[in-house]
Amino acid sequence: MSGTSLDGIDAVLVRFSAGNTQLVAQHFSPFDEAIKAELLALHTPASNELHRSLLVSNQLARRYAHSIEQLLSSAQISPQQVRAIGCHGQTIRHCPEHGYTVQLGNGALLAELTGITVVNDFRSRDIAAGGQGAPLVPAFHHRLLRDVNIHRVIVNIGGISNLTNLSPHDTPSGFDCGPGNLLMDAWCSQHQGLPYDKGGRWAATGTVLANLLAAMLNEPYFAQPAPKSTGRDLFNMTWLAQQLRGDERPEDVQATLLELTAVSIAQAIQRSCVGATEIYVCGGGAHNDTLMHRLQAHLPDLKIASTSALGISPDYLEAIAFAWLAEQTLRKQTANLPIVTGARHACILGAIHQA
Repeated sequence: MSGTSLDGIDAVLVRFSAGNTQLVAQHFSPFDEAIKAELLALHTPASNELHRSLLVSNQLARRYAHSIEQLLSSAQISPQQVRAIGCHGQTIRHCPEHGYTVQLGNGALLAELTGITVVNDFRSRDIAAGGQGAPLVPAFHHRLLRDVNIHRVIVNIGGISNLTNLSPHDTPSGFDCGPGNLLMDAWCSQHQGLPYDKGGRWAATGTVLANLLAAMLNEPYFAQPAPKSTGRDLFNMTWLAQQLRGDERPEDVQATLLELTAVSIAQAIQRSCVGATEIYVCGGGAHNDTLMHRLQAHLPDLKIASTSALGISPDYLEAIAFAWLAEQTLRKQTANLPIVTGARHACILGAIHQA
């Protein structure tokens, strides 16, 4: 998995057996600044972008292959023992309203480099069936994290934030809430020269700007009913610049961006997850102490914790989910939830590149 935050590659080795999910090993490979800059640039139209996208797809395949090699070496597992690679790829466009989504990463090359069957392009079939193509992880959250007695919500705070509503009595539901870390990370990089605001410490030095927060929350996406999904196509630095006067203190903007993430998640839970008692957070946002504190402040009656409280690393839950999605594809089982994505029917997801 390499996600919207553009920090790098999460690789996991997962064993599925008799209804159990076992994380055997994990490995993280950070992106260097050159590929991160190119991936970020490809989110907007530019000269020769088709050629550049395909070159980056090949680069990503080689990086994915290297990560897998290191992962398997650490676990002392040979490629021949691995049934398949589930590879999400790197999203550079997500436009379900136009009937497409683009995740870079050459699956055929990855299969050739590793000698392992690759399943990729998970989102396109759901979009072809009229869905958003996202989020896809709620089906896995339902399988792994649902409790028959407790109403839980799983909140993934990566570049974009999304939630899965796991009621003991209803079918699972979920949607993208809005920006997670991506605006905070970009603002921090611009003003602090750091890839992210560790622990939310810089944001904690600022003051939330009420007018700016209100202007950002006025974005129509937040009031849009589910099913819905979003990404950098909407929430980006151009969008942020349109909200700013230009004379704000940088630390106050950072504090307000953090509050935007907290408020948009809290409001989504209050509107769509009535009766929930426990919130478990995964993704990079789980390590942002200031953000976690603000979430708790907005949802004072709910238990809020990292998914580590359930015995699952918040850093690798999404990668584990895509391993499961690959397993579902090979077993010819559907994996999307039409109530989540808006697809007309459940689909078998993914394209298979046989080793």
